[in-house]
Amino acid sequence: MLTRAVLERTVAAALEEDAPWGDLTSETLIPATAVAAADLVAREPGVFSGGEVFATAFRLTDPGVRVELAVADGTAFEAGTLLATVSGPARAVLTAERIGLNFAQRMSGIATLTARYVAEVAGTGTRIADTRKTTPGLRAFERQAVLDGGGRNHRHSLSDAVMAKDNHLAVLTQGGLSVTDALREAIARLPHTTHVEVEVDRLDQIEAVLAARIGTIMLDNFSLDDLRTGVAQVAGRATVEASGGVSLETARAIAETGVDVISVGALTHSARALDLGLDIRIEDPGV
Repeated sequence: MLTRAVLERTVAAALEEDAPWGDLTSETLIPATAVAAADLVAREPGVFSGGEVFATAFRLTDPGVRVELAVADGTAFEAGTLLATVSGPARAVLTAERIGLNFAQRMSGIATLTARYVAEVAGTGTRIADTRKTTPGLRAFERQAVLDGGGRNHRHSLSDAVMAKDNHLAVLTQGGLSVTDALREAIARLPHTTHVEVEVDRLDQIEAVLAARIGTIMLDNFSLDDLRTGVAQVAGRATVEASGGVSLETARAIAETGVDVISVGALTHSARALDLGLDIRIEDPGV
């Protein structure tokens, strides 16, 4: 979903927010003829994400700024690793610095956390997926970072798939229809290509939902024992997703119950920005 149009529109808005009438500091202190070079350096280990976003911040500020990425998105690195170099008009480099860093630090933080979750479930066959718990306006960026960390994306928006939760089912069945019949009637109105997922929070709800021939069943806040029972009950008739109560400490045990997917809101709503620094060297003071 991180298209060139979305990337440039969002980065341009961030630059405008940060310098609506120009960069007063750089325009006051830095000669117009000065050029600078800078190194994007990791202050801590992690997984890189947002290289093109970082470069776009400088390019949109001044096409004369050149950014060379030293590592690709999805690359694991250690503290001290050179991630990219920047060179060009010093005013532009200094103006775009914070926005470029904001995106790279945020996206690399998400990629790094995602990679830790993926490592926790390695060998189980379970996929780690994100949720819609993203920063408004930045979903495409944050979800790209999840991919760079080795995770998977859930539905991108409310428009992409049907996902019925307890409140939906309560309204859907208030006319007296059973859950199965209500779901069947609703599904019959959908194009055959539309994926349908239904959330349950008790084992005794599983059969009624599966009888409607849905594609994915979400076992929400189930205990480990109930997850194992639920997976056996579904028996391959739908993709099984586990959600709720997921942390780095619990992810492995959840995966070992046999679920196909673990959705983790923390990938995007709780990831810490990674510590990256832009070390600038003024090459020509212009005097």
